[in-house]
Amino acid sequence: MSARAPGKHAITFIFITVLIDMIGFGLIIPVMPELIGELTGLPANEAVLLGMVLIISYAAMQFICAPIIGALSDRFGRKPVLLAALAGFAIDYAIMGFAPVFWLLLVGRLLAGVFGASYSTANAFIADITPPEKRAGRFGMIGAAFGLGFTFGPLIGGYLGDMFGPRAPFFAAAILAGLNFIYGLIVLPETLAPENRRKFDWKRANPFGALMQIRKYPAVLGLMSAVFLMLIGHAVFPATWSYYSAYRYGWDSGDIGLSLMVVGISSAIVMGGLTRILVPKLGEWRAITLSLVLGSIAYIAYGLASAGWMVYVIIVAGALGGIGQPALQGIMSRIVPPNAQGELQGAMTSLQSLSMIFGPLAMSPLFNYFSSDAAPAQIPGAAFFLAGLLTVIALIVARLARRADDGRANETTPASEPSPVAQKSAE
Repeated sequence: MSARAPGKHAITFIFITVLIDMIGFGLIIPVMPELIGELTGLPANEAVLLGMVLIISYAAMQFICAPIIGALSDRFGRKPVLLAALAGFAIDYAIMGFAPVFWLLLVGRLLAGVFGASYSTANAFIADITPPEKRAGRFGMIGAAFGLGFTFGPLIGGYLGDMFGPRAPFFAAAILAGLNFIYGLIVLPETLAPENRRKFDWKRANPFGALMQIRKYPAVLGLMSAVFLMLIGHAVFPATWSYYSAYRYGWDSGDIGLSLMVVGISSAIVMGGLTRILVPKLGEWRAITLSLVLGSIAYIAYGLASAGWMVYVIIVAGALGGIGQPALQGIMSRIVPPNAQGELQGAMTSLQSLSMIFGPLAMSPLFNYFSSDAAPAQIPGAAFFLAGLLTVIALIVARLARRADDGRANETTPASEPSPVAQKSAE
């Protein structure tokens, strides 16, 4: 399959793919407790343990498979991998919709983790067709699709579940994935030129092998470490937000849902719009610094906020911290060569999956302990304080990674001819 120049539909397709992926993921969240109860007869307070098994299973499979999917896209091209994942999603959601027993639902979530690993290929697709200096803006647009999908997916899923039962959102997700498969089959070009493809290697196509390859780029390895710390900190939201806000502010499910919608919309505005304006003006490294400083302040503010109305102020102000991750991805994709973009994005997706496993394991017990009578002091915001500390450490790691990037630029560029990319990224 030869590569051809992407048309205007290419970016639209990737945006819609990520949007539908996250809508499909979000659709099933509100009905999962009811469906597990239907399959097992367990009440919600016991079904939550099986729900945790499903979440960890999904994240674990994504961790394992993301580098494999990324490496396959480096070998065979982006289009076949993306289309195969969409077709797989459509079939998988249908399986879960019809599942008569819990173990089949578990199989469905395992398969969803495999197909969800194609998010790395979507990012590699963006890197293929975007000049280095514009990648942060494009990655921000994909982040906006991620946020919008996760914002509106649960709302739509809850409505469908109330109207038609807990299985309806699964069938809706299957239909969306199927329609996007057809759309991609018609309009999606191949973006990886034959000369930029590389042989598939199992030694590299695994989470640890991919990281071993990435260590050839010290700046990238440092930035990936910073991203991992950021993601573990960010896990405080899925792990504790519903419980924390109900405990501290007395919010009900409607209040919690509204706050999550404001988070999603604010994030989409920042990542889909402001990122493309602010990152070129600030430079990638300044954008990263600003993002991590704002993020750490926001986490501390969440932990200190004594009234619910304060939360909305923090959400809007803290949303500007969203410019950091697209800038980080832009720098890393600039350093890594074209034939390893899928490998890089696969390693990134694996880190995201790991954070989905380890983050809640750190944050949930911390909130539970410091909001209990056993704690030496009542500090219900303790998990947010930990998230803020991790973000400060991520800032330090990112600054050290910058030194490695500056050193690499100095080694590869004559002193009399500064690198144009370095100039654009400099503070």
